Amino acid sequence: MNIPTKITVSRIIAIIAMLLGLAIFEIVCLANPIFCSSIPTYIGKTGINPVYLVVCIIFILAAITDMIDGKLARKWNQVTDLGKFLDPVADKLLVNSMLIFLCIYDRCYVGGDQYVIPVYLVIVMIARDIVVDCLRFVAAKKNVVIAANIFGKAKTVCQMITIPLILLNGWPFTYFDIGWGKYLRIVSFLAYLTTVVSLVSGIIYVIQNRKVFKEDGKKRK
Repeated sequence: MNIPTKITVSRIIAIIAMLLGLAIFEIVCLANPIFCSSIPTYIGKTGINPVYLVVCIIFILAAITDMIDGKLARKWNQVTDLGKFLDPVADKLLVNSMLIFLCIYDRCYVGGDQYVIPVYLVIVMIARDIVVDCLRFVAAKKNVVIAANIFGKAKTVCQMITIPLILLNGWPFTYFDIGWGKYLRIVSFLAYLTTVVSLVSGIIYVIQNRKVFKEDGKKRK
């Protein structure tokens, strides 16, 4: 296993460890309300929950390793089939697990002012990934490679920006949200924008590669 692949594996391990840690932490909080009440809901007047801040830091570090492993693999000519398999697995695990985490409302250690991404936005973004992955699977069976395009990259950039901002409860843009209402916030606008970009990129992928659904002439006979 080369160094880029080891970095990818370490990202997967870090994500799984973070999710397990969050699950254990929440169980402890539910079992021991006194312990839960000792945790500050927000850090000062920032509106940032300390638990979400830790998650945000881990997410950003994992996102950085996502950029590093691919560049190293290409630079050192160490692109492997295992790396090609693990890299998208790590990406989907990182992004989709965070989207699901951020659409859960009732957490005993978070205040009511924490922004929660609407569940239907999460459904759209995860469904888009499933469709594109299935498209790539069908294309691969026909020896067709569907490379990432500018629209897919735009979707990734939007998610990598929006998810940390949601984890930080919209900070630092919260200072411009005063008087707008709970859902009329900049972070809410970014969540909807990210969903639209994700959906549009998925539609473009399908349209541009619709030829992979055409049956071979010999098979039709």
